[in-house]
Order: sequence, then structure tokens, then C-alpha cells
Amino acid sequence: MDVISLGTIPLATIDKFNKIVVKSNAISRQSEKSSPSRRLLQVIGKDMRIIVFGFRPRTKQRRNVYDALSRCMKPARIWDLYAFQCGPSKYSNTDPKVRLLNEYFRLLGKGSLHASMSMIEDGSFTLSNEFWRITKINSSYTLCQTYPFALVVPKHFSDEEMLQASTFRARCRLPVVSWCNPGTGAVLARSSQPLVGLMMNMRSNTDEKLVAALCSNLAGVRGSSRRKLYIADARPRKNALANGAMGGGSESSSNYFQSEIVFFGIDNIHAMRESLTRLREYLDTHGEKSSDGMSSFLRHGGWTWGGGNLSSMSASVSTLGDSGWLIHVQSVLAGSAWIAARVALEKATVLVHCSDGWDRTTQLVSLASLLLDPYYRTFVGFQALVEKDWLAFGHPFSDRSGMPTISGSGNMPYELSRQSSTGSFSSSPMRQSSGAFISQASSPHAQTSNNCSPIFLQWVDCVSQLLRMYPFAFEFSSAFLVDLLDCMLSCRFGNFLCNCEKERQQCAVSEVCGCLWAYLADLRASEGGSHVHYNLFYDPTIPTKHDGALLPPAAALAPTLWPQFHLRWACPKESQAGELEVRCRKMAIQLSEMQKDKEIAERKAQEVTAAMESLKLELQNEKQLSISARNVAKSASKECEAIKRAIQSLGCKVQVSSNGYCTVDIDGDPMKKSNQKSHPASRRTSHRSLPSASEENDLSLSITVTADDVPSNPLSHICEALCPLRTRDGGCRWPDAGCAHLGSQFIGMKANFEAFDQLSIYDGYFKPE
Repeated sequence: MDVISLGTIPLATIDKFNKIVVKSNAISRQSEKSSPSRRLLQVIGKDMRIIVFGFRPRTKQRRNVYDALSRCMKPARIWDLYAFQCGPSKYSNTDPKVRLLNEYFRLLGKGSLHASMSMIEDGSFTLSNEFWRITKINSSYTLCQTYPFALVVPKHFSDEEMLQASTFRARCRLPVVSWCNPGTGAVLARSSQPLVGLMMNMRSNTDEKLVAALCSNLAGVRGSSRRKLYIADARPRKNALANGAMGGGSESSSNYFQSEIVFFGIDNIHAMRESLTRLREYLDTHGEKSSDGMSSFLRHGGWTWGGGNLSSMSASVSTLGDSGWLIHVQSVLAGSAWIAARVALEKATVLVHCSDGWDRTTQLVSLASLLLDPYYRTFVGFQALVEKDWLAFGHPFSDRSGMPTISGSGNMPYELSRQSSTGSFSSSPMRQSSGAFISQASSPHAQTSNNCSPIFLQWVDCVSQLLRMYPFAFEFSSAFLVDLLDCMLSCRFGNFLCNCEKERQQCAVSEVCGCLWAYLADLRASEGGSHVHYNLFYDPTIPTKHDGALLPPAAALAPTLWPQFHLRWACPKESQAGELEVRCRKMAIQLSEMQKDKEIAERKAQEVTAAMESLKLELQNEKQLSISARNVAKSASKECEAIKRAIQSLGCKVQVSSNGYCTVDIDGDPMKKSNQKSHPASRRTSHRSLPSASEENDLSLSITVTADDVPSNPLSHICEALCPLRTRDGGCRWPDAGCAHLGSQFIGMKANFEAFDQLSIYDGYFKPE
């Protein structure tokens, strides 16, 4: 029995679930009676998973699971979501408002400044450069409830004029700067549709003045040459005209100086939702293992190719084409590439909008920014891009993911309510396999979540296509994008909750919930540069042709299925990264381990070198001491010989033993001495043997004197030692030899030999008394 790993299934990731009854193709009535219908529960996920659970017949297991999913899949209140219920999270981060201001500072060429909450509280963030300024007119969200608290607008356009211009745009989403080049002054702006009305004859002088202010003069051009203005409408032309019946519409090039209107023909959110549904069913049907447990190679009772018979290969391919997903992805890629080319090559101003300016507009503006600015192709820059264009500018994540919000869908105080979903495409019928699938009931939320749409998922799919085309231009990998989507769909963190910045502030999301970006950064820090989120082929230290803007030609914008996301459940083997990338990652890990070993070896070598240098110094010191000791020994030997000759000249005999004993025999009479006494040398002591009555004619003297006993003035000192040079009247026959018997360590053996160098012997000293 094969066990397929399904991983963790967060409740928020479930799109819908249905009760299914499978009737077996019974051969006879007997077998039909003995083989009751199988009762299944099909769970369809937003992450491309389709799982079918089987239950024991004649039990209430399926009913209990179905009721539990109905209660828990979509909570009635936003406070019941996991992000709020899980308690304090260790993945905290700074306030998103601070990060938004830091990005604004970078765009204005003031990246050295750093925003803070105190700056936001006192309103001191209103900086400016030559062309643009940051305004706080929307700090209380009174100008536009779905715009961020701070906006970048033309420098010489007043806040009062902005209030007037906002009334001419749907949802009050007036044109503002989304990205600008501080060097060339080129700008990428965004807004919602103008309210021109059914006859397309409504105008606003203030709106036209604001759009004209976005087209600053070209730098380095003589005269007052203005930039070309492109107004990119993401909708099909017929949809833009149809919106005129509801008060919307599109601009007229005659009302905007030196402008050109371009329609990209991207379908609405309902078409995207139905397209992803068909793609998901196609992958489940033609995958390696489908949700009904049957391999696609065994479907239809014989060998098949990709889930279809050999005679109907084109049917499988056409089914993928009928889903329309890749066509929609190509449309977004082509529109973004066109915008980036106008800004980069012509230094033009491009104003992008759709109907409300928060779905297709966000896709085009953010993807074009990714192509224009290499900073957004790093981890930090990608976070700044998502937080600016998707979160701060009010993409309705809660509505698109079917999650509750603080204000509730349909009750927003807007002039134009969000369109209700009728769906222009019917759901694809449930596929038939060996048994007949009959859907009994669907989840109650499946019919009510009509504003759900995979807009952000589609944009991340477009990023993965660019990553495939330019593998050396991005710091992050496809695995990073997959984890980002999983975290967004699971509602585990608070970053993608609610519909706008104002609602997230009301819910205190940044204070209560964990931060997705901190979690992903912690994952990368756990393994360093070898983590799967890092792109192996990205090296910022090596200059490449991708350091500037990426301008893919139209012929290169041929998207394919994103294996790491689309195929990871239906075709797990094929969803893994390519063999080349896997081998490169293994080699990178081995290289990292070898570098660590190298660093350890280098540290050990440094320690050994330091130890050798220390030993070398010690050996040199010992060598110097040895040389000094030899010199002292030579000098001592010479002095010893001199002293010995001097003492022997007095008629004394000096005997020195190898163990340090010294005996001086002095013959005071021609009579033969009869006794000798010897004493060992010691410091700070002086031993003498006084003659007794029987030893008047014999004198044996042992003297031990140390250098510490030398007085400050040895000539004035009266020696108390019994010395052969001492006269009867207390004088000394050798007055200059006071150092010999007072300053020496031991006369004749351990003497202070430097004192003996000063000795001078005169014949007059030894005259007979």
C-alpha cells in the first residue's frame, strides 16, 4: 500500500469541501447488495491540493467531520483566526508604517535616513526632493480609507488640490507615485478608474493637473520638454466602457496633455478564480496520483500518456489550455514588461489603473517595479515591495482569500461597492473514473465567497517565471516563493490579514500577531547561505548584465507551469527542483562544510604558529642566559685562579671540594698543623674556630661570607672574623681586601669575583711584625 505524504493542512488553506458518493459498477445484483456505495469527503485546497477521505459505511463519521469543517474552516470573526488565537509570537517586527517610510526615503534618494515611530507621531516624515514629496494628508485615512497613511505626490501639488482630485477617482484612489527613479525623474504611478460616466464626458481639472504634475520635465534636455505620459488600463477595452454605465470608465487622451491610452486586456478576478479551478482539476486528473487513488497511466483501462490515451494526446494539452491560467500569467508578464520598458527606455511617466486599482493594478505596478529596480530582487527589497504595493495600497487580502475582516464584506462605506461575483465561467464538472462521482453537498462557504480570487498567487507565479528566465538576477529561490505563499494562505501570521492598512491598524495586527518576514528570516539564519531560500546562482559581488533593469522581449514571455507549486501534490517527483539545481545545492553544501573545515584548520594553524613563536622567544632567552652564564663562569674561573694564587702566596692552602665545601688552612707557625675543621657554605652566616689551649700553635679557619653582608663602607668596618691578615693591633695587612672577606660569598670558593678584580697586593703589607 502506497502512503502519500500530505503534510499539514491548515484550515484556512481549505477552499471548499464536498460530500461524494461513489457507486461501484456492479456486475450482478448480488455483488451490488454486498458492495454498498462508498461515501467520501472531498477537500479542495487553495494550494492545489485535492484530498478525498473515505469513511466506514453506516456511521456518522463523515457527518461529524463535515460539520466540524463547516464551523472551523472560516470563522465568523477575525479574532478567531489562528494568528490571533495562538498567543504571543516570538516572530515580532517593527511597525509596517516605519518600514514603508524607509522605502519612501530610499525612493527619494534619502536612504541614509531612518524612520521611527516618534517621527510618525509628530508628523516629521514629510520630506521631499527635487520632484516629489511625502504628504501626511491621509494620516487619519480621511482622504482614502484603502491608501496608506503616507503618500508620495508631486512636490508642487498642494494637499487641498489632492482632496479635490480624489473625488474624481473610484474609492478616492487618486493618482500617486508608486516608484520613481531619483536620477532620471521617471515615475510609475497608480490609481483607480476615473469617474467619467456613461457618456465619457465628465472631466476634472484638478485630476488633469495632478496627472500632468507627474510628468516632470526631462533632465538634461534643453527647453521645457515634458515627459511622455502613458495611461495603462489593465482591463479589456469593452470592460472599461461597460464600467461607464456604473459611473466609471477610462480617460480620454484629448484631456491629458501628450498622453497615450493603452489597454492590456487582463480579465477580472472571477475569470482568474475559475481558471485556477480548472487548472487544479486538470492537474489532479492527469497527475501521477490523483485524489481518487488511480494513476493517470492506468486511467481509461489501458496505457496512457499524461492521463489521456495515445490517440488523444492533444485533448490533454487542450484541457490545460482551456484552463487559461498560463494565458493570464502571460498577459500580466507582458503588461509589466511593457511598462518597465517605457519607464527605463523612454524615461516616461506611466499611470496604471484598473477598476478599483487594487488587483490588476497592483500586479502590474509591483511586477514592473521588480523589473526596473534590482533592489526589489533581494530578500529585503522584495519584502519592501510586497509591503508597499500590496499591503499598504490596500489589496483586499481577506476578501480574496475568503477570510473574515473587521468591517465585513459588502459593508464598506464606498461610493462604488465591490462587484458581486456571478462568475462568467461554470465550474468544471467532476471527472469520472472507475466509479460515478455524485456530489451531494458543498461547503456553505463555497457559494458565498464570490470575491475570492488568487490574485496574489498569480503574481507570485509571474515572479517565478522571471526567476526561471533570469536565474542570476534574484537573491531568493523558488522555494522561498512557495513558503511565502503557504504562509499567506494558512493565515498563520498577521501580515496578510484584513483588506487595508487602516483595518490592520484597528486590529493591532502588528502588535498581536506574528510577523511572516521575521519567521522567514529566522529560517534562513538557521542554516546560513546554504538554506533553500537562497538562490545558488546569485552573487551580488560579481557585476552582471542583470544589475540594472530587466526588459524581457515579448517572445521570451512564454510561461510554463510552476513545478514547485503547481505539481508538488499531483506530481511530487517532477515538482522537485531540476537535477542540475539539486546537484549544485549539494555541492554548495559540501563547499560550505569544506570552508568551515578550512577556517577551523586555519585557526589551529594560527594557534600552532603563535605557540612556535612563543617557544622561539623562550629558546632565544634561554640561549642568551646560557651565553651570559658561560661568560660569568669564565670570569669566575679567572677570578678564582687569581684569588687562589693570592691566598697561596700568603702561605695558605685552599681546598675546594665538588660539593661546595671550601677549606682554608693557614700555617701561623712552622709546626705542622694537627687539626682541620671544615664547614659547609651558607648564606648570611660566618663560622670560626677559636684556638684552644692545646691548639695555640695550630690554626684552621673556615670562613663563609655572603654578598648581603657587605657594609656600605667596608674600609671603615672593623672585622670581627678571625683573619690571617689581621694584625695584633686590630689593623689589616691588606686594607684594600676588605671586599674579599666581607663582600664575598665565601672566600676562595663563592666569592664576589668582581671585588677581586680591584685587589692590589703590595709587599709591604706582609712585612714581619
